Amino acid sequence: MSNVLEVKNLSFGYIKDLLLFDNFSISLKKGEIKAIVGASGIGKSTLFELILKNLKAFSGDIKTSRSSQVFQDPYSSFHPSYSLLNQIEDVASTKGIDTYLQDFNLEYELLLKLPHELSGGQLQRASIIRAMLMNPDLLLLDEPTSALDNVIQLEVMSSLISNLNNMGMLLITHDLDLAKWCADEIILI
Repeated sequence: MSNVLEVKNLSFGYIKDLLLFDNFSISLKKGEIKAIVGASGIGKSTLFELILKNLKAFSGDIKTSRSSQVFQDPYSSFHPSYSLLNQIEDVASTKGIDTYLQDFNLEYELLLKLPHELSGGQLQRASIIRAMLMNPDLLLLDEPTSALDNVIQLEVMSSLISNLNNMGMLLITHDLDLAKWCADEIILI
């Protein structure tokens, strides 16, 4: 099975002499979850910015298949003056949305609302649904369950895992227990 993510010999830092990544490599196949675990400010989210090509590495090579992402802060990932459904329809087909709504325990009527009308946990689940509807080969998850209580966190991660046959997932988290529970491999940075 071919890789949906291939990072080879990545080097990057915001200051040239102080590298966050020095010859960092990782690969990911469909059906795998790998977790990047580390303290706040260590460069976990920067890695996603590099993978998404929003930042330019000093050196190294990054190859990705079709990807979508779930950001840590769901309020910043939705425009405040458009309904969630409109924003989902802007980037993806809504075919299969009912299954995802059921999987992620979210009512359709909530998608007709503006982002500020939902709780952080509801908005984060809507963000995950949007990312899933984009049918990615690679799903980048930046602290996707941090706004959720423990029970909902487990349900959401279980639903994500049930979709692994269609994609590979790279999970950023500071929660080592979560990473141990769901990841095939844990990379400590």
